[in-house]
Amino acid sequence: MAAPDASESGVSDEVVRSPAPTAVPLLARTPVPTTVTVTVPNHLMPRLVGPLNENLRLVEGAFDGTRIVARGNEFTMDGEDAAVAARLVDELRLLLEQGQVLDPQVVHRTIDMVRADERPSEVLTAEVLRSSRGRSVRAKTSGQKRYADAIAGNTITFGIGPAGTGKSYLAVALAVQALQAKSCDRIILTRPAVEAGERLGFLPGDLMAKIDPYLRPLYDALYDMLGTEGARRLLEAGTVEVAPLAYMRGRTLNNSFIILDEAQNTTPEQMKMFLTRIGFGSKVVVTGDDTQVDLPGGRSGLIGLEAVLGGIEGLAFVHLGRRDVVRHRIVQDIVSAYEAAAAPGQGPRPARI
Repeated sequence: MAAPDASESGVSDEVVRSPAPTAVPLLARTPVPTTVTVTVPNHLMPRLVGPLNENLRLVEGAFDGTRIVARGNEFTMDGEDAAVAARLVDELRLLLEQGQVLDPQVVHRTIDMVRADERPSEVLTAEVLRSSRGRSVRAKTSGQKRYADAIAGNTITFGIGPAGTGKSYLAVALAVQALQAKSCDRIILTRPAVEAGERLGFLPGDLMAKIDPYLRPLYDALYDMLGTEGARRLLEAGTVEVAPLAYMRGRTLNNSFIILDEAQNTTPEQMKMFLTRIGFGSKVVVTGDDTQVDLPGGRSGLIGLEAVLGGIEGLAFVHLGRRDVVRHRIVQDIVSAYEAAAAPGQGPRPARI
């Protein structure tokens, strides 16, 4: 991706080049040092640099080979990564101009996206839903944006990735958005009732009281989107249904937004049963983490499914990774460590993280 145009972003370049020997291969040449200046409107500077220059220190720490100096409302970058650092500062400016709040997590994600040649100002500002409390729900990474776009454009979308990548949360947000837009008549949330490596014994209460603990993450997301009273009204009216996967057998689900959560804990037979419940006017999202299979013997209906269904029109698989984790940053490091341990020659793949 090219750097923002100087006339639009206030970025100017002064390139100092040394003649390179023609005999040196292109990939072996030393990066050309560059000096770039970025101008930021005065009223945005305090929010861009952050309290006690917290955001500025994160930007400086991301580019060891580049010197960054802030004077007045100008940033001057000098070094081999100056052009990338300038693009990062300009993206942060654009985020502020579009009403975003810059905190260390947003700055970290912006750094990752700019390094991957992506546009944070396009990814982080696309609103999925405004919750009952007035809070905007947005994709927070480029992977989440791809995931949301895939759900919008396909009948069935599989979101596969580690914990903390927003698979279930974004799916529920898009389901609520579809219900509010009247593009579906009801929301159905389901997941297999499989214990996570523990034997919980017999739970007290009626059937719904027994299965509620397995479905609690879906309730949590629903309450966050609609508020406690709003969610309760829809649940009591049957407009939103939360049920264990076993209840799907024999049904045909028309005009519904259906989410199957924790799909790695379905058997192949359960997955086939679920996918054949889809009726006219329905949209389905299947989420799962193929590193956290809790089924005895590990025979998951999610693993290997892409090879079977990957060529079907209207069906998409979106893979999320550690860069899409939006929990505490240490979770990204934990996921990376487990991925490295599961690499070829590094021993067996861990069953859980």
